[in-house]
Amino acid sequence: MTSILPISQVLLSVLLIALVLLQPRGSGLGSAFGGDTMVFAQKRGIQQKIHWLTIFSGFSFIGLALLSLVV
Repeated sequence: MTSILPISQVLLSVLLIALVLLQPRGSGLGSAFGGDTMVFAQKRGIQQKIHWLTIFSGFSFIGLALLSLVV
């Protein structure tokens, strides 16, 4: 179990980096400071799937990191 956790963390971090890079450029923190002109635009199709997969993999990475602290 101790060798599975680091390998899964590395694979999940690579997936998380790829998902963040696949997202559109204008959907960052700049919208909090008035940089976004499309405030009420909704994500559709593959863009929405990438968004939710990024959130899920981020929480999974945090969970694995906390699990590796306990084990």
